[in-house]
Amino acid sequence: MALSSSSPKNRPGGLCCGAAKAVRGPVVKQEFNLFCIFCLFCCSEGVFKCPEDQLPLDYAKIYPDPELEQQILALPIRCIHSEEGCRWTGQMKQLQGHFSTCAFNVIPCPNRCSVKLTRRDLPDHLQHDCPKRKVKCEFCGSEFTGEAYENHQGVCPQESVYCENKCGARMMRRLLSQHSMAECPKRTQPCKYCGKEFVYDTIQNHQYHCPRFPVQCPNQCGTPNIAREDLANHVKDNCGSALVLCPFKDAGCKHRCPKLAIGRHLEDTTKSHLTMMCNLVGRQRQEILELRREMEELSVSHDGVLIWKLNDYSRKLQEAKLRSNHEFFSPPFYTHRYGYKLQVSAFLNGNGSGEGSHLSVYIRVLPGEYDNLLEWPFSYKVTFSILDQSDPSLSKPQHITETFNPDPNWKNFQKPCSSRNSLDESTLGFGYPKFISHEEIKKRNYIRDNCIFIKASIEIPQKIMG
Repeated sequence: MALSSSSPKNRPGGLCCGAAKAVRGPVVKQEFNLFCIFCLFCCSEGVFKCPEDQLPLDYAKIYPDPELEQQILALPIRCIHSEEGCRWTGQMKQLQGHFSTCAFNVIPCPNRCSVKLTRRDLPDHLQHDCPKRKVKCEFCGSEFTGEAYENHQGVCPQESVYCENKCGARMMRRLLSQHSMAECPKRTQPCKYCGKEFVYDTIQNHQYHCPRFPVQCPNQCGTPNIAREDLANHVKDNCGSALVLCPFKDAGCKHRCPKLAIGRHLEDTTKSHLTMMCNLVGRQRQEILELRREMEELSVSHDGVLIWKLNDYSRKLQEAKLRSNHEFFSPPFYTHRYGYKLQVSAFLNGNGSGEGSHLSVYIRVLPGEYDNLLEWPFSYKVTFSILDQSDPSLSKPQHITETFNPDPNWKNFQKPCSSRNSLDESTLGFGYPKFISHEEIKKRNYIRDNCIFIKASIEIPQKIMG
C-alpha cells in the first residue's frame, strides 16, 4: 500500500508526510501537508521538522481532515499477506475486519503458550502441539495439559497393557505389579535350595535335579535333609547303614554287611583272611614271574642277529680259569618273528682242544614257542664274530669272523625236546673251541673298557622271513 511523492503539490492524496504511506486518522498542516495522527504523536515529544519544508511544526495549525479520511478508507486494497497466498481484496476500511479472519494473519496462541503462528496453522497446533492444550486421557478420563499428558502417557494406571514377562496376560497397569509378583507363570523365582533363578513354571522340574534339594538316605539311616549332591559321599563315608564289602575283597572275601558291623567281621575271620592273603601273594608272585618272562621276551632280538656284550672280562676270565669248563650264556634270540630260538655260549678260558689257550664259542637251539610250525632240522648258515672296538675314524675295524652251515645229522640241530634244560651239557651246541687265542684277543681293541662283543648272525632266506 505504500505510495511515494516528492512535493505537496504533486503528492498523491492520502500519503503521510511522516511515513510516506497511506494516512490513518489524517490531520493537515497549514501548508496542506498530510500526517497520520499516530506519526504526529510519536514525534511530538521531541523537536520535529516537517520532512517536506524542514520547518518546525506549528501544532496550533494542525487539524483533522474527516473528508480525506473517508476518501482514504474507501480506497481499494489487497491483503498484506497476498504474497503468502491470501486472495482477499476490498476497501481499506474493511482491512481490520479481514485481519480477524485472514488465514495467513499471524496471531498468538490463545492458550498463551508464547507461540505465534498463522491462523490456518492454529487448529493443528491447538490439537497436537500446544503444551498448554487440554487433553483427556482415553483410559482414565483425566484432563491434562499437553506437557503433563506426555508424562502421563505410559504410566496411566487404567491403561490396558500386556505382561512384561510375555505370558500373554493383559490387564490394567495398576494390576501389573501384583500379577508379576504373585500370579504370572513366567515370573522368575529363586530356588529356595540352591538360590538360582528360574521361571516359575519350570522350577518344579528343576527340583527333580537340584543338587541342593534335600533327599532321604536310601539306607534309612535316619540322617535328615541330605543335599542330593552330598548323598554319594554320605553313603560312602558317613552312613552307618550302608552295605560295604570286606576290605579283603581283592583277596577273595565276598562278605557284605553294614558299615557298623564290618569291624566285628574282621575280628571273627582273621585266620581265613590271612589264608586268602597268602594265596593272593602266591598268585601275584606267579604273575610277576610271567610278566618278567614277557618283558625278557620283548627285549629279545627277533631279526636273527645277536650282539652279546660281556662286561668285566678280566674277572670272568679269572673265574673261568679257576673253574674248568665254566660256560657263560647269552640271552636267547630268534632267527625271525615266530622263528627258531637260539642261544650263544662262551668258554672264556676255552673248551676241549682250546682249553687254557683260546676263547671257545658255540651256538645251540633252544625249545621255542613256535617249534611245531618250523622245518627241522635247523639248517641255516651261522656266522660268529668277535668285534674290533677300534675307532672307525682312525682305522678300519678288523673283526674276527667264522661261518658254518649246520650239520643236519647233528643231534642238537634236531627239534629240541620241550623239557630240555638249556644248561644241560648234553645240549652243547656247535661251534669253535679255538675261536680266538688269548694272545690274539689282546691285540687291537677286541677288549676295550674291560668288555668284549660277540656277534652271532643267522642267514635266513627272505621267503622264510615273510
